[in-house]
Amino acid sequence: MLAKPPFMDDWKKIQEQLKNFRDERDWAQFHNGKDLALALSIEAAELNELFLWKNADDANVEKIKDELADVLGYALLLADKYDLDINQIMMSKIQKNADKYPVHKAKGNAKKYNEL
Repeated sequence: MLAKPPFMDDWKKIQEQLKNFRDERDWAQFHNGKDLALALSIEAAELNELFLWKNADDANVEKIKDELADVLGYALLLADKYDLDINQIMMSKIQKNADKYPVHKAKGNAKKYNEL
């Protein structure tokens, strides 16, 4: 199993700040799992829109920061809604991907794991 990087403890602090922001505005009532997932998807689409019809290097980095922060914020709130440990689920997923995409097979190509 991969070791937990020390910076991942910061996610919990950010998650708490998001919840405080939400709770001060009484928005928890709107943050059911479905709506958080939809909001995350919508913000991801807004992030994608920054790249539409452009070369990847031409996207506005300041706007990317804002949209990416929105995506991450909704992901953190969704994790909180289902009492998921962000560190644990991320490390677990990295390990699953490492198992599916061993370096000796996956290095340098973009094939899906079942095509390696």
